Amino acid sequence: MRLPRLFRREPPPRVAATLYDAVVAHGRMPHWYLAGAVPDTLDGRFDMIAAVLAMVMLRLEGEGAGAAPAASLAECFVDDMDGQLRQIGFGDMVVGKHIGRMMAALGGRLGAYRDGLADGTFEPALVRNLYRGTAPDPAALAHVAAELRGLRAALDGVTVDDLLAGKLP
Repeated sequence: MRLPRLFRREPPPRVAATLYDAVVAHGRMPHWYLAGAVPDTLDGRFDMIAAVLAMVMLRLEGEGAGAAPAASLAECFVDDMDGQLRQIGFGDMVVGKHIGRMMAALGGRLGAYRDGLADGTFEPALVRNLYRGTAPDPAALAHVAAELRGLRAALDGVTVDDLLAGKLP
């Protein structure tokens, strides 16, 4: 019987899949959780990956050709979060709601970090979003803020093609 094959399609590969994998690897680096005191929990890892992802998306915002890669990057995020939620045990009925909340959280962080970098309120934005309102030790906050600022600045020197190849500074 060929009907199951007829209705089953593999999605096309995402343009930014390699970049997304690099973002996740960067967000899982131990220094964030050790020196930066980001909670090593599901929420903490989500928040850290979202912070790194926001820095990359901010870089792509400034690029004329960045809209398509940024959209693909967001799609990779959705695909990954969908898979993670299903692996945890969430069913079809609630996955969509959770994905919507995660996308809203990512959008909120993107705006907060963009504004924070521009107007000098980056550390308070990190406390609200990355640390969920509980201020860490000042040295830990300084570590994370410096690393994310450094990443954001270094990303300006990386071409979109290199980013899509997963080359993060």
